[in-house]
Amino acid sequence: MEHAMRIKSFRSRSTLATRKPGGFTLIELMIAVAIVAILMAIAIPNYQNQVRKSRRTSAKTALLDVAGREEKYYATNNNYPASLSSVGYTNVDGSGALQVPNNTNEDYYSVKISLATAPATGFTATATPVGDQKKDSCGSFSVTDLGVQTATGSTGGSGCW
Repeated sequence: MEHAMRIKSFRSRSTLATRKPGGFTLIELMIAVAIVAILMAIAIPNYQNQVRKSRRTSAKTALLDVAGREEKYYATNNNYPASLSSVGYTNVDGSGALQVPNNTNEDYYSVKISLATAPATGFTATATPVGDQKKDSCGSFSVTDLGVQTATGSTGGSGCW
């Protein structure tokens, strides 16, 4: 009888000893954290590049709107105005620039116009990146009175306009 109890007692201890506790080990947790960190290191820069790319649309839209207003003014007055407020913009800052977008606290581009000659027979409107948008590979956008669209940046305009 004593021998049978020892065997029963040994069996109950051995089944308890081979049972795995629930949960994760520290190594498993560290592997999961490392995988998430690698994925985030790839995903965040790609996301930021896509956001910068989408902001380009605001700059191009603003430039084409400025060009359209300049041409409308020219059709009436036979010269181009030197200020954006002359063509109907009310949110021009102290330096004579229009901030794009103009309905948020964070600006992405600063749009200015410059006249080509003294009698104002030509203009160039330029959208210069501001803040985080400076990291965009397209750089500044510009459009002239002749409709020539250019982008100055590391990509040299391919795919920018």
